[in-house]
Amino acid sequence: MTSSPSVPPAPPGQIAAQIARVLAVIDVGSTSVRMKIAQVHADGRIDTLETLQQTISIGKDTFTQREISRETIELCVKALRSFALKLREYGLDPARQLRAVATTAVREALNSQAFLDRIFIATGIEVEVLDEAEVARLTYHAAQSLIDQRPNWADSPTLVAEVGGGSTELLVLRGKTIEAARTFRVGSLRMREALETYRAPVGRHRQIMRNQAQRMVNQFRQEADLDGPIRLAVMGGDARFAAAHLHTEWDGRRPVRLDLIPLEALTDEILALSVDELVQKYRLSFPDAETLGPALLTFLELARGVGVDHLHVAVSSMRDGLISELASLTVWTPEFRQQVIRSAIELGRKYHFDEAHGAHVAARSRTLFQALADEHQLPPKFDLLLHVAAILHEVGLYISFKSHHKHSMYLIQNSELFGLGAKDLLLVALVARYHRRAAPKPTHFGYATLDRESRIAVAKLAAILRVADALERSHSQRVRSLEISRKPGKFIITVPDIDDLSIEQMAMRQKADMFEQTYGMRVVLRVGRTTHT
Repeated sequence: MTSSPSVPPAPPGQIAAQIARVLAVIDVGSTSVRMKIAQVHADGRIDTLETLQQTISIGKDTFTQREISRETIELCVKALRSFALKLREYGLDPARQLRAVATTAVREALNSQAFLDRIFIATGIEVEVLDEAEVARLTYHAAQSLIDQRPNWADSPTLVAEVGGGSTELLVLRGKTIEAARTFRVGSLRMREALETYRAPVGRHRQIMRNQAQRMVNQFRQEADLDGPIRLAVMGGDARFAAAHLHTEWDGRRPVRLDLIPLEALTDEILALSVDELVQKYRLSFPDAETLGPALLTFLELARGVGVDHLHVAVSSMRDGLISELASLTVWTPEFRQQVIRSAIELGRKYHFDEAHGAHVAARSRTLFQALADEHQLPPKFDLLLHVAAILHEVGLYISFKSHHKHSMYLIQNSELFGLGAKDLLLVALVARYHRRAAPKPTHFGYATLDRESRIAVAKLAAILRVADALERSHSQRVRSLEISRKPGKFIITVPDIDDLSIEQMAMRQKADMFEQTYGMRVVLRVGRTTHT
């Protein structure tokens, strides 16, 4: 077990009283289990108090045997028990001040649920398995600190890469705007294990790994249209190892530039050594030694692929994104909302949707969501999920008008939207599905798998979407402002400066029944005579 305090901690009994807000995150990765404890200040500044790491090669089990062995599970239990003791020293409540996540190695293991259950029974720590979209979102949040530290990068694109044990995250950012994002199932440990599994000759290892990295880079270049000038920034422990080795004066607090010529020389030196030799020479753990060469080789191929002669090593990691999310500093911010909405619009364009109609229904949905805040009591996240569902509610028309609400659900659920994990994507798909026809039923596909809280949220959002869609029945975007009022049992919507609402009123009579069942108010649509903002 390694522990790296960045700020000397106070005696255990004094910690809780001295620190206004302390949070912790645990990352169960492919090659190690790590915990970071940080102090979050009111101005958003985050100071690392302590980091702990236990090297455990979960990915070696998953990528070769498809299951996590009993021995590896017990090693994780031992590590997390020690982490739990440290949490108690800091006076942290795991239910409120800790977020524990697992990534590729646990997600792909056939016995992942048994692994999670064993961890919870033994330690009381509930580990959440992240899907690829959630990892991309956290990488995006972590990359924001890099962009903040380099204001002059705001006007030109930056390719951000993190090579993990089981996968590689690639994001193209222009300032805080995402231009492309993709997760590849090409990771440093997965590369190494594939070579051993298929018994590739040792002399060909380097070329095989280079070919895998090149295929990934070429595919991403085509998808992201990377033809112009771009800079490269890399994240992760392997990149920081190279930076510390090539810049012995580097303090690890700010990004550092690495020229490709010395990086290539270091990579060649590392690839020429066996794993045992790397452990001895650089005092690495065995799993870290296994991943180092493939990761550095991938960074080199990325640099060559985008035509740069240097790269920048970031100091942030996915755990920094986790801390920010746990502190609610970066989740669902206006910038992040725009990334998700932009991704939804791009998906809609793929299926030739009525963009003006989707955007208008989304705007009216947001007005209604905000007006009903006291009734629905949903957090801001659901405002965004409703917005995305409203944008995409008619994409199913690409398949057929008949049952297009079901087609919309299918297309959304089987697509990728940046920043939304599998559960959020299912909620969006269901809300879009219920914009017309039958209300949710326990037997409906997808809906039946939700917990009670999520089922209620779907009903609340779908009821709002139906009302917003009725207001845009003409597909002409003529209802541009609303006045909301209430009387006992009535939710009154007044539309100023429109003399005839007969089309919308007819649509409302057809679609507002779910709203009345959910919120206990009948929707009354009226014509107004004055303009209000």
